[in-house]
Amino acid sequence: MRGRIRDTVCVLNHARNERTKPPERGETMRALELPPRLRLIAGWVPEGAYLADVGTDHGYLPTWLRLQGKIRGAVASDLRPGPLERAKVTGSLYGTDNIEYRLCNGLAGIRPSEVDTVTIAGMGGETILSILKAAPWTAEGQHTLLLQPQSHEEMVRQYLAENGFAITREALVRDRGTLYTVMEAKAGKMELSLSQVWGGIGLAHDPLADRYIVEKIVRTQMALAGAKRSTRLQARTEELREILTALLRAREEWRHANRRTN
Repeated sequence: MRGRIRDTVCVLNHARNERTKPPERGETMRALELPPRLRLIAGWVPEGAYLADVGTDHGYLPTWLRLQGKIRGAVASDLRPGPLERAKVTGSLYGTDNIEYRLCNGLAGIRPSEVDTVTIAGMGGETILSILKAAPWTAEGQHTLLLQPQSHEEMVRQYLAENGFAITREALVRDRGTLYTVMEAKAGKMELSLSQVWGGIGLAHDPLADRYIVEKIVRTQMALAGAKRSTRLQARTEELREILTALLRAREEWRHANRRTN
């Protein structure tokens, strides 16, 4: 039994080394492919940008952008050493240059003058907000933000509207069966209705918007049903009713824009 375990460990270690070692001379490297949500973000990164990729994890986004020649350079940051090391391995495997790897919390280790575009993807909305709050320079008008919250998108929209940002475009993408929203924001002013806070901005002709709003409606209805069972949640019940009404209005606006009657 011990011999079998030792042999298995050797095989796994060999496989791990094969995945992380640089390609041999003359070996063809498999093309780096991005998942749909990162492809959408990559398409929005301005040509010739200097990028800060916060929470870079494997470093796929800055590596892909450098391989395409779309950005001039990047700072790939992560809070944890493990993901940052994986990002370095990715950069080494694909031979990318002009990418710096920094261990830091959010944008704390990145100077405003180093970058003009900031991507924050794959994090909860609350985490994204904590990063932006700690870096008020992002609202000074010199940077483009590309944000992909995994949750609490409404909190992100509300914060941006109240803190000197304008969402210049928003789109939905389906990735492994889940709908995600991607937002582009810059310094500016905007006022949002409750329907926009919860249902999204500029999604009138997005083919995925109906499904996105319906999912929000269902979750709100479930939360409302739970709140109604408690006499102590009267204020929350009223808030949920307002949100539900706003979402139903957002869906009607989408259906009208797309001429759907059922």
